[in-house]
Amino acid sequence: MILDDIKGLRVLITGASSGIGAAVALAFAEHGAAVAVHYNSSAAEAKEIVAKITAAGGKAVIVSGDVRDPTQAGAIVEQAVAGLGGLDVLINNAGGMVETQRFASYSDAIYDQVMDLNLRSVLSVTRAAHPHLKASGHGVIINTGSVAGRNGGQPGSGLYAASKAALHSLTKGMANEFAPDNIRVNTLAPGLMLTRFHAHTSQERLDSIRGNIPLRRLGTAEDCVGPCLFLASEAMSGYVTGQTIDVNGGRMIPG
Repeated sequence: MILDDIKGLRVLITGASSGIGAAVALAFAEHGAAVAVHYNSSAAEAKEIVAKITAAGGKAVIVSGDVRDPTQAGAIVEQAVAGLGGLDVLINNAGGMVETQRFASYSDAIYDQVMDLNLRSVLSVTRAAHPHLKASGHGVIINTGSVAGRNGGQPGSGLYAASKAALHSLTKGMANEFAPDNIRVNTLAPGLMLTRFHAHTSQERLDSIRGNIPLRRLGTAEDCVGPCLFLASEAMSGYVTGQTIDVNGGRMIPG
């Protein structure tokens, strides 16, 4: 089968205790990959994901640390490499809104937190992972962006949107720089997914967005699984790098 080359891959997924990260971790394990499930504060949820994988006969290890701290980011990668015996795929999935902030009154402290979580963390984890991905001979990096990075977000989410737009650009730069090392780098840009990220989004807001989506439904974490497997598979996407793969039901269609 065309996804047979997922089997045996060694995959580190940051922010894998819930939502998109958890769904992707389970899927990679189901396809025979060995998975490092990262968490920062949600230990119980991460342990549950690892338990599900091992109960099904898969291989998974748990790694922890704050990706916003460059020192801890390096330690996260080393934990994963020690547990998996190397690294073939890095999925930089950890991220978040932190707090809604208007441009006219935003806090410098919140700005720093947003950029550290959504941008600096990707740089730090990738820097630590690069030697291992290069050594694999067929490294893959998948960065989790956002539709907000495409359309600027809604009032109050502009800082988050800006960090994701910067991440989309960072992906292109990494794709160019890492190509000689045979490392492919792409962005997955989800639309509104019904995960913990939107736990406090009003039903009115959800209904409004749903009404503007051509496929007439909101996304789920599982909608991101196929695109991630595609981007990790050499057989499926071996000639794809520097791209942003939009998963939003048609809510935003690039020109």
